[in-house]
Amino acid sequence: MSELGGVFVGILITDLLRYLLGAGLVFLVLWKWLGKRLAHRRIAPDYPPRQQLRREFLYSMSTVLIFASNGLLVYTLAVGGHITIYREISDFGWLYTVASLFILIVLHDAYFYWTHRALHSPVLFQSVHSVHHRSRNPSPWAAYAFHPLEAAIHAVFLPLALLLLPAHPVVLFLFVIHMVLRNALGHSGFEIYPRDAVRHWPWAWLTSTTHHQLHHERFEANFGLFFVWWDRWLGTEYLDYCDVFDTVTKRQKVAP
Repeated sequence: MSELGGVFVGILITDLLRYLLGAGLVFLVLWKWLGKRLAHRRIAPDYPPRQQLRREFLYSMSTVLIFASNGLLVYTLAVGGHITIYREISDFGWLYTVASLFILIVLHDAYFYWTHRALHSPVLFQSVHSVHHRSRNPSPWAAYAFHPLEAAIHAVFLPLALLLLPAHPVVLFLFVIHMVLRNALGHSGFEIYPRDAVRHWPWAWLTSTTHHQLHHERFEANFGLFFVWWDRWLGTEYLDYCDVFDTVTKRQKVAP
């Protein structure tokens, strides 16, 4: 096997494990371990059928392949000196290294918002994004359930960002772990935020599971990934979002 082939296999295994561990952890904890205790926090009372879970998983496998190919692109760009992935914190300092993680997350959120809105244009929705929206009541396995073209659109953010932003490997690791965990939680169907959280800082800045569940149910608003500010600045947040959140989080727990 060639050197690049070996690198690709390593990246593919890493991406696969990241998806399986991220989505699998959320699935096991919220659906299997705490599912009955958190039944009052399910946004939609029913669970999706098994064939939907299988479809989400199969599409996610194609996304893993595309993300791994993108990882090989990042590796190639780094080896060629086109992007900077530094290994010594002293090269840029602790302040920059920590800040770069938050900058990546904020930039990713902005990139996602605008590409997500574009994917909801009639042509792209019907031909591409409808694959993801076949899950009206998603599961954590839907975190990567994209049409291949949509997966490529999501993947290309990282090499584009790294053309401008040097990053440490630990920052990249934390960035992708944060991405898959937040994505799996957003598709979990369980609202885990505290009661009244969306009305108070810092929770009010963050998208909740309810926020994204409404997007899957209705399709027309709530386009944000990690933060709600783009939706609020541009008037694309459902006006009843906070009320629906209150309804879900104020339900009384049913005694076993």
